Amino acid sequence: MADAAIGVFDSGIGGLTVFRALRRELPPGERLIYLGDTARVPYGTKSEETVVRYALEGARFLQKRGIKALVIACNTMSAVALPALRKEIPLPVVGVIGPGAEAACRATRRRVIGVIGTAATIRSGAYASAIACHLPDARVIGRACPLFVPLAEEGWVDNDVARATAAAYLGDLKREGIDTLVLGCTHYPLLQGVIGATMGPDVTLVDSAGATAQVVRARLEERGLLSGGPTGRDDDHFYVTDSSERFREVGSRFLDAPLARLEQIDITA
Repeated sequence: MADAAIGVFDSGIGGLTVFRALRRELPPGERLIYLGDTARVPYGTKSEETVVRYALEGARFLQKRGIKALVIACNTMSAVALPALRKEIPLPVVGVIGPGAEAACRATRRRVIGVIGTAATIRSGAYASAIACHLPDARVIGRACPLFVPLAEEGWVDNDVARATAAAYLGDLKREGIDTLVLGCTHYPLLQGVIGATMGPDVTLVDSAGATAQVVRARLEERGLLSGGPTGRDDDHFYVTDSSERFREVGSRFLDAPLARLEQIDITA
């Protein structure tokens, strides 16, 4: 099993920041398989029952490819579908919310934590609940920042539009006196420079993608599943359910590298 691939599943393209973090954190011998359900994105507007069904379909598709662990690189799936996935999939299953919340609890000094994400993620309260498990007396302030997603996908991460958007979204959070800010959407690490400049040096940014990659490595080490083989980067495989050329274009920007093996598939077949 140590030589098997790691599955990374997202509703679309944002999970490539988790993919990138895994590439940085894990040994070079690890192989990664990415599935983006681009035909049915976004999941945040769907009912919980639908999100769970989609999550199980994607997980089964990846499981058939012999993966040794499953990373849910989607905040909506992590908030809604993890219990169902862990019940059905007999592999380590790691979401992005728990690792991000734990990292925020370690980073905060005054126990005043901000969380930014999509409207669906903020409405779910999943980060606040996860933080409360570790720091029950923490004050958690959430803000939806939906325009950060198209900015990231267009590559507008360091221009006047990005800076103005960050100022509009984050000004009140800064006034609330937070000392830690969780980037609670997988697109947001691409805007980390602008977000950090807006919040200032006294606010620690927590990248849930990086925190998730650290947890994945720890889980694999615990089970003796880290690969010690030669580089597996050339064997990375990307699957999408629609719009493969758009995914190739934007995905190459996310990873700063071309997507060599990209295939459009039907996971419902």
